[in-house]
Amino acid sequence: MEILSSTSNIALIVIGFGLLIAIHEFGHFIAARWAGIRVESFAVGMGPTVLAYRRGLGVRFGSTAPDIKTRYGAEPEKIPTAELHADGVGETEYSLRLLPIGGFVRMKGQEDMDPTATNHAIDGYGSKPVWKRMIVVSAGVFLNMVTAVILFVVAFMVGVKFEAPMIGAVRADSPAARARGLNGVANGLMPGDQIDSINGEPMTTFADIQIGAAMSHPNDQFILQVTRAGVPTPLQFEIDPIKDTTSGLRSFGVTPARSATLADNQEIAPVIENMLVTSGLAAMGVKPGSTLTAINGVAVMNAQALDLAFAQSNGKPISTTWSLAHISNTPALNPSLGSATTPPDMLVTLSLSAEPKFEQLFATDSKSSGEYDLGLIGFSPLVRIDFIQKTSPNIGILQVGDIVLAIQDRSGPRLGEFRSLIQTYANRSVQLQILRAGQTLSINARVDSQGRLDVMVGPAWNVLISARVIDRVLENPLDLQSTQTVPTPIASLELRSLTKIISINDIPLTDWASMRDALWVTTADAFATNSPATLNISFENMQPNSPVKSAVITVGAAEINTLQKLGWSSPLPSDLFQPQMITRSAGGNPLLAATMGFTETKKLAVLTWLTLDRLARGTVGVEQLRGPVGIVQVGTRVADRGIMYLLFFLAMISVNLAVLNFLPLPIVDGGLFLFLLYEGCFGRPPSVRFQNAASLLGLAFLGSLFVITFYNDVVRLFTGG
Repeated sequence: MEILSSTSNIALIVIGFGLLIAIHEFGHFIAARWAGIRVESFAVGMGPTVLAYRRGLGVRFGSTAPDIKTRYGAEPEKIPTAELHADGVGETEYSLRLLPIGGFVRMKGQEDMDPTATNHAIDGYGSKPVWKRMIVVSAGVFLNMVTAVILFVVAFMVGVKFEAPMIGAVRADSPAARARGLNGVANGLMPGDQIDSINGEPMTTFADIQIGAAMSHPNDQFILQVTRAGVPTPLQFEIDPIKDTTSGLRSFGVTPARSATLADNQEIAPVIENMLVTSGLAAMGVKPGSTLTAINGVAVMNAQALDLAFAQSNGKPISTTWSLAHISNTPALNPSLGSATTPPDMLVTLSLSAEPKFEQLFATDSKSSGEYDLGLIGFSPLVRIDFIQKTSPNIGILQVGDIVLAIQDRSGPRLGEFRSLIQTYANRSVQLQILRAGQTLSINARVDSQGRLDVMVGPAWNVLISARVIDRVLENPLDLQSTQTVPTPIASLELRSLTKIISINDIPLTDWASMRDALWVTTADAFATNSPATLNISFENMQPNSPVKSAVITVGAAEINTLQKLGWSSPLPSDLFQPQMITRSAGGNPLLAATMGFTETKKLAVLTWLTLDRLARGTVGVEQLRGPVGIVQVGTRVADRGIMYLLFFLAMISVNLAVLNFLPLPIVDGGLFLFLLYEGCFGRPPSVRFQNAASLLGLAFLGSLFVITFYNDVVRLFTGG
């Protein structure tokens, strides 16, 4: 479960969401008063009344209706407005309800769920001309759109930071990796490419790129215009997005670009600190927030340069230079000036070793999750405890370096299995068999309420013992419709988990890196001729007195091609660095800010309608929808990014409220507007029977939508989605 960031952030979002609803209802309220319609109630929220105010009576806990009934002997709506005003009492009750999930304005003679509740009194809803009622019904939507424009204008006047429309990493075999270059350009997008437009539509943020892919249709053709460093003219690519197995949305298969500064947020700081210790950078003073300034003496501007340097290193060390200016914000005293001055950046240089890459093995049991295991020819490493959080209930029970041999009766769980199995023991103890300093131990680890040990785990690359072996892998893991599998080279051996690999073609092995080297050497000739290779592999099981066995395996040409091209990676992956940000700002120009505000409002309104279209077409799933809980969950993250981004987020919600309220569905403003349009055209409203049936259908649809979104929100809340 992802803990919402803070009570203050939650309060900010709940208050902001409530204000947007109040603004919507205020639009109906002022329009009704303008039209001469009596407003019985103005409520923010739904459910029981918590606080209420009525002119002449003041504030009450609960409704003011009992006071009116006691004084006049009838319900408030039965008392004539003139009689109430004569006593200095207002006809409208303003209330705050228990559940912050909506709001309403109740007008005299107008009930969304009861078309028969009409009232043709002079101050009743039904007595007013159709055109006035149309204004009343649509006023809430109009005010939400105006509010969105105002919030956007304020945000753009100051400036809002977004992730830049620049590519960080390109997933192997993704649509981006296969993008067809036009006009003689080589195929494939590259890290550092800036996407300027999609089908002529400008891309101002990375979110625009994600939305462009998510809103695409399988029959659409996408042309990307790209700016690439060192290339004087823009490039063009044709790309076909596919549905991502993790997000459930259509995607290009790219991640946002990262700056050269290590992230310093609390969520991943322990991960970074652990990697800095392992690499030796921590001893030099490098911390989260430090900035990479040069690689092999050449200045760099982003983290992708580090990934690229190691990818091209052929396994050789890379010299890195880091700025430690962040370690001190205190001005230093300059004796010659006799005043405080900012100290110069402190630079340190250290060589980093390249990390060998391993195969991505999509086992048949990973089809639904879209996850994969790392390994070689069907072998996959055990799980190692890399870091123990300070808040972990397993301090003193687990130790850094422990290798998990079994969870309860499941022997040799792979990394993905380890996480899912541990979750099933939430709020309980789980028996782990571990390897510690060469000894096998059995311990009882504690799992917290969120199904976590509160430790960081990774592959045990230092110990050449396989977890549960993988006999078959998906042939086309990116094709969600395909179920075709192929055997791994070791499938015929029918090995158990906890198999120790000893040698390949009599080359002794010590760890996974040495196994990769041995496979590379022994398959080099076959790779040159694009033919299979026959290898002799020696192995034994970890169980006592297990004999050493040898077997001959055949490694196919396709597998050899994968092995020979594995390459090298950085010990500090680029996703540990801060995102590359841009600031969208009007530069203090109010006219430009207003233009940007109107443009953003229009874009989001169209996007909301487009989302509904894609839901109908099936390219966006209902599991992607969010309700009030989800809005609060996302909003708390947004609040951490600053007040301007919070205003931008609330503006987006305001546009969504406007569009969704004006859908052509009964019981929302759009459906009521259609009924009025019918009445204006034919001189009479739709039949009561039709209105009742339509209202019930609309209520059923919205009720189902609420249940689905609430379920999605709760699942995301407990799974960290």
